[in-house]
Amino acid sequence: MRLATFNVQNMRLRRTAGRARLDGARDRDWQGPDDTALDRIDRRLTAEVIHAIDADVVALQEVFDRETLDWFHDSVLLPTGTAPYPHRICLKGNDGHGLNVALMSRRAPDAVTSHAEATAASLGLADPPGEVARGPLFRRDCLAVRIGALSLYVCHLKAPWPDRKRARAIRRAEAEGVRRIVERAHPAPAEAEWIVLGDLNEAAPHAGDALAPLRGGFAVDLMARLPPGEDWTFRTPDGAAQGRPDAILLSPALARRFPDALPRIFRAGMDPDAAARAGPRFRAVGAPRPHASDHAAVWVDLDGL
Repeated sequence: MRLATFNVQNMRLRRTAGRARLDGARDRDWQGPDDTALDRIDRRLTAEVIHAIDADVVALQEVFDRETLDWFHDSVLLPTGTAPYPHRICLKGNDGHGLNVALMSRRAPDAVTSHAEATAASLGLADPPGEVARGPLFRRDCLAVRIGALSLYVCHLKAPWPDRKRARAIRRAEAEGVRRIVERAHPAPAEAEWIVLGDLNEAAPHAGDALAPLRGGFAVDLMARLPPGEDWTFRTPDGAAQGRPDAILLSPALARRFPDALPRIFRAGMDPDAAARAGPRFRAVGAPRPHASDHAAVWVDLDGL
């Protein structure tokens, strides 16, 4: 199985005067021209990234809804020559701007479970931060998808702004929630086959340790198998810092089964400044747009799954 995760940066379908189009890969504070031509190129580049990786299963972040996902798949991705993804999931989560986690798969899921309504109390977590003490725990969702014996947990944890300290506390609570969901599904989690993947919004393992509940032997971070300096998947808009918020975490059993599995980071769709030391880019990429996303895609081959 080839498995990928990709934050596609604010993908939303708009319909104006009977015509459909996708928002480009730009944040809400974008200061450049409102150019629908750039939006179209952005999304073609997004599709080219997915086409180049050719994963069996792709976890996505920042997709507005199932209609957006289907329209992108049918109208933008398939024209690149990509083999279809007949199984597509995008359920409503808790993001205030309506951006959700999603999944496209060439293998039929056996079960799909949203945890958007889960609270700290419902998961039995003690003393969560006040922001999540009573309401939904996850800022988006922890989407559980079972494909055969493999369980996937697609996440997009709290971003580190506007208040980094508060955001880290929320992200820590979310990580505890993900761990509890895995433990409830797998009474012996170290021996089960499961993967947590997505945008976990931690720049690096030492950045405040918000992901501590998922570390310490509970899961194995494949990104840690890469040499330092070669593991980055995101660069801040001002170019001041690089980080690796995008991650693939394997259960200990899977890590033992695939001791040599290395994640690949695909940066060809990122803007030239972000990808200056990352090898060739797609011809249509510009500075800072058009681009496929402000994130790189990450993928790994786990042969035999």
